[in-house]
Amino acid sequence: MQTPTIPLNPSSTYPPKSHHTQLKLLPKLHLLPQSLFCRPPKMASIGGFGFGARSQVLGVGASSPSSGVDTNGLCTLTEYVGKEGMNVGDDMVVLLHHIQYACKRIAALVASPFNSSLGKQNTVAGTGTGSGRDAPKPLDIVSNEIILSSLRSSGKVAVMASEEDDAPIWLTDDGPFVVVTDPLDGSRNIDASIPTGTIFGIYNRLVEVDHLPKEEKALLNSLQAGARLVAAGYVLYSSATILCTSFGSGTHAFTLDHSTGDFILTHPSIKIPPRGQIYSVNDARYFDWPEGLRQYIDTVRQGKGRYPKKYSARYICSLVADLHRTLMYGGVAMNPRDHLRLVYEANPLSFLVEQAGGRGSDGKSRILSIQPVKLHQRLPLFLGSLEDMEELESYGDVQQRVNPGYDV
Repeated sequence: MQTPTIPLNPSSTYPPKSHHTQLKLLPKLHLLPQSLFCRPPKMASIGGFGFGARSQVLGVGASSPSSGVDTNGLCTLTEYVGKEGMNVGDDMVVLLHHIQYACKRIAALVASPFNSSLGKQNTVAGTGTGSGRDAPKPLDIVSNEIILSSLRSSGKVAVMASEEDDAPIWLTDDGPFVVVTDPLDGSRNIDASIPTGTIFGIYNRLVEVDHLPKEEKALLNSLQAGARLVAAGYVLYSSATILCTSFGSGTHAFTLDHSTGDFILTHPSIKIPPRGQIYSVNDARYFDWPEGLRQYIDTVRQGKGRYPKKYSARYICSLVADLHRTLMYGGVAMNPRDHLRLVYEANPLSFLVEQAGGRGSDGKSRILSIQPVKLHQRLPLFLGSLEDMEELESYGDVQQRVNPGYDV
């Protein structure tokens, strides 16, 4: 039987004409399977369990007393956050539905054999905020437009601020939420099939600044401290597509079932181990590091730290992938340079790590307590197990403030 197909761009309103050039590079994406884009059918099944009626989804295992959701049986993301689950509110459920839909489209785009032509194209002049290796690629721009289109369609977002845009975009006056995002982190690794990811954070709209001009209130809404986040998440595009999220009551991960289009709860209430045995950093920059960071790494990899076992290095050079492994196994993932964005990367990921029992820091201060002053503000980032983070910070001088011999 022939696989049904659907165009990547079913609506003339998506994407905007300004990115028509980039999308000409995707002439064959209409051949991708429909199941990767469409909402799942009501009664599709996997492994003998139905995904339509709630009784079928939650008919196996016991219910979680904290959420009212069965975490032993099969449970979709939408059910988990709905009224019979965490009950995050109708507006948040609608927003999350549109975010996960956008990420399914990006997952299909990243996995497509036709994305290589996009990844090799030069950056469009005047677009985005990066430079050198971090300059936005056409694949970043397409991912950005996918997310923008979904957020606009949700009707629940007042402001979207993206790493790929110079300024925040005001979407609607009555949207209750503000979304900050890195649409496709690690895109320069795609040609080597290294994992990539999408990062997002969600704030409540600041109603107290509604009277200000759009540009001003859009910026103020986007520069909220991480401590004000109401939800955050990342989507890992790898051997599996995993959406990891938190609404302020634990961190939970859902794996995409490609046969139905559902994100299924696979890792409820993630708890990062208090100490791991892995550190994740670019060791090639060792001689550029400050003394405190060199001493810490030398100590733990020799097994002479507070934990009397030798640490191993694991470094993917993809922020979402390195963090996901750290959440699962413990340890520390870090970039000691002023390199990662506070608004789009550090805040959402620190929120997730803290909700899992870990810590996010710039090497000195808690990330979520830092007040952003610029939209694209950069800083060092250290994420990981609580005991590992405390030991790392005890060395004091761990922030690399100079970048000799390589691009920012």
